[in-house]
Amino acid sequence: MDEMSRAEIYQRTVWFSGRVQGVGFRYTTMQIAREFEVSGTVSNLMDGRVHLVVEGESSEVDAFVQEIENQMEGYVRETQSESSFGAPRLRGFKII
Repeated sequence: MDEMSRAEIYQRTVWFSGRVQGVGFRYTTMQIAREFEVSGTVSNLMDGRVHLVVEGESSEVDAFVQEIENQMEGYVRETQSESSFGAPRLRGFKII
């Protein structure tokens, strides 16, 4: 692993909309996170969406988000996301 790899990590912010609050979405997301090597947070937004911030290896992060979409398929109407690389900011995974 070179110096650049250690200094920067893949980060993805995702907004899920649909019937995503009051259906165990955040709890399910936290359970799924245990199956992947990711750090992050998941929270409800006042506008009814769920907000996810996750970081890790890009393949792990993308597979994690895909698994959330698979398991919560009947509830998610739309997913928006932004990806970037930056200094690691998160440790563990929690509901906020």
